[in-house]
Amino acid sequence: MERPLDQLIYLASTRDYNTGIYRHDGLSIRFSPAVACEALADCHRIVFQELLGFPVKELVLQLEGYMHAAGIGASEFLKSWSQLEPYRVAVPVDTQPLAAEFLYCNLKTALAILETRLTPIPPPPIAWPRRSPAQESPRLRDT
Repeated sequence: MERPLDQLIYLASTRDYNTGIYRHDGLSIRFSPAVACEALADCHRIVFQELLGFPVKELVLQLEGYMHAAGIGASEFLKSWSQLEPYRVAVPVDTQPLAAEFLYCNLKTALAILETRLTPIPPPPIAWPRRSPAQESPRLRDT
């Protein structure tokens, strides 16, 4: 089963960004373009609502799964999703602005957590053994 985030991105990709009309050739042939559009729009709204209810912890898993499924390296994915914010065009038409902002904020937070998890922590610098005060000052040794 696909993850809701994958579904949201896919359903958004079936929508013409200029008109808001959803298109799917297979569904349009089997039913009609209008029925296909309405079905895709309904699915898009349902998946969006589902994602709104996810805790940030689950959104981190959604993002990580999406990244792996897309076959994109972690640094490239994190950079593009942080800079381009593709999730902003993935919300259904007529979404309440507050609901959209809520999901955007949660996804930004999830991205930051994912980045923290995936960014390797450099090893601490090697510290030289600390010298005792007697070793540091010749005067202390002579007393």
